[in-house]
This record gives sequence, C-alpha cells and structure tokens, in this order.
Amino acid sequence: MNALNKVESLRKVEDAIYSKVILSGEGWTYELEPGQVLRIIDLEGNQAVDALFYDADNTEDHFSAVATMEEEGRIYATTGSTLLAESGKGLVTIVADTVGYHDLWFGYCSAQSNTVRYGHDKLHNQSCRDTYLLQMAQNNYGLTKRDLPPNINFFTKVPLTPEGGITFVDGISPPGSYVEVQAQCRTLVLMSICSQLLNPCNDYNPTPVQLYIWDR
Repeated sequence: MNALNKVESLRKVEDAIYSKVILSGEGWTYELEPGQVLRIIDLEGNQAVDALFYDADNTEDHFSAVATMEEEGRIYATTGSTLLAESGKGLVTIVADTVGYHDLWFGYCSAQSNTVRYGHDKLHNQSCRDTYLLQMAQNNYGLTKRDLPPNINFFTKVPLTPEGGITFVDGISPPGSYVEVQAQCRTLVLMSICSQLLNPCNDYNPTPVQLYIWDR
C-alpha cells in the first residue's frame, strides 16, 4: 500500500483525560497505558514533531524505523501503520491522521548533523537530540544516549531523490492538522517539538503543538 490514508477522528476534546501545549524546542515524556490514544495537533501548521516509543516494561525494546519500514514496505507511516519495536512487537498504531504522511527514515537533527549540512558556526543551534537527552536527564527511566534510535517525524516529508539522496521540502501540514496513535502495550513516549531553523521542515518558523490523551 503506497497511498496516503487520511482518516478523521470521532474523539471529542471534552472527553480527553489529558491536555497540554508544548512549545517548539521543548520535549515531553509520558507513559501510555494499553489502549490509550494520544493526539498530536500541529496548531499553526508545518511543524515537525520527532517522537520515539519504548516498551515501558522493557525500555531496551524501542521503536525500530527499519522494522517498521520493512513491514510497511515504504518510507512513511499513515493511518493503519503500526510502529514496531526492535523485537517486532507493536508499540503504537496510527488510528487517525489528517496529513497521511509521516517520515520514517530521516531521523532527528543533532549538533553534528547541523554542522555537517550547514556549517560549523551552527554548532550552537538547539537540536532534537539535545531535547531528547534533556528529557532523559529530567525523567527517571534510566535512558541514556545509547537508547536513542532513529525516530519517526510526524508531519514531515523527506523524499529520496532517484539517486538515493536527501531532499528537504516545505512542511505538509496545514494549521490544525493532527495524528492519533493508540498504544498497543504500556508505551513510553519521548517527544521533541523540533526547533530546526536551517531547513524548511518547520517552514523556518517553529511553532507549538497541542497534545490530548483519551483512555480509548
């Protein structure tokens, strides 16, 4: 299946058990119980959201972009996609999605990748790797930089060229776009609201996102 699969949610905001706005450049860590649904809303549009998922009962078994792409047969996730762990265990499934395309292969930005792509004077720019490491330090799950696999980039499209190169394109999510994932097990979520200013993934204007959680 290679089609974009856009599906709107029937869940009502007033029924949510959790609500939070996260500013760009900030992170978020949370444990989802089996069956709980997390909605991520791109409030102003064209905002990349980097996310990692771990089996909360065995955090060594974390999201695997490779296993997920192999199962999906493509480089992006959409409604119906299950994000797999290294073991092949399903962590979360996308159950609603008004964008239909979420990058699985590019990973997160870092100080090192920023200097390689944009120059050594960009070393100081905040990156998603920095945000992940700060979240790991602030939350007591025993995670370290060794527990940082490549992530999923919600609301982001990074096409491959015919030669296998990287192409950055403008954001693909209009204001108010959202994606919902449903936990398949006790799932630890680690998220970075990307602050990237050096490529068009955020339309050079990082903005906040809204999170909601429902029990079902």
